Amino acid sequence: MHCVKLMGKSLMARDFDRQVAEIQIRIAVLSRYTALGIPITEAVG
Repeated sequence: MHCVKLMGKSLMARDFDRQVAEIQIRIAVLSRYTALGIPITEAVG
């Protein structure tokens, strides 16, 4: 949640194509943080 707050609520870019790129970058960053938070489980025995 801290990462979401750091990225802000509004888009910085004015051009539509750059806004799309900005959203894609935000999604990639959030996906990476989600992947880091998922535990890797291994069978024991």
